Amino acid sequence: MNNSQKPVARHSGLVVQEMPGEVLVYDMDSNKAHCLNETAAMVWRSCDGNSSVEDIVRSFERNSGTKVSEDLIWLAIDQLSSNGLLAEKVESKFAGQSRREVLKKIGFASVVALPVIASLVAPQSVLAFTSCTCNPGQPVGCTPQVPAGCGSNCSGGGVCV
Repeated sequence: MNNSQKPVARHSGLVVQEMPGEVLVYDMDSNKAHCLNETAAMVWRSCDGNSSVEDIVRSFERNSGTKVSEDLIWLAIDQLSSNGLLAEKVESKFAGQSRREVLKKIGFASVVALPVIASLVAPQSVLAFTSCTCNPGQPVGCTPQVPAGCGSNCSGGGVCV
């Protein structure tokens, strides 16, 4: 993707919860939960398919009151793309470069605004539910399970309660 292209945030298959200073995004297709810090969230919201990277830089600076480099916006776009939060995959602008090299490019002044996306795989709700299901009074198939709280369905004698 070059500067004239216009990234598009993905919205289908996502559950989005706006929080103070961050955005929580649950991807129903991959069962991954992502926490976007304020910088990453601001860039993600700006990926509307109408704004170029240069437009996103200007919008970011206007909304944050902070001057940022284009490389900072590219870092956010790279992270959004690698986490599947853009409609189309974007080739990393920083491919083959170490994190240290990228941070040098962005510059020390921007380090406080580094985009961060923390992700984790969430258990499938169907499996979490069925692993705790048993028929009360039935000794068959009642064993404590690994997920938290599932062991409370079985009595000490292995009878479902």
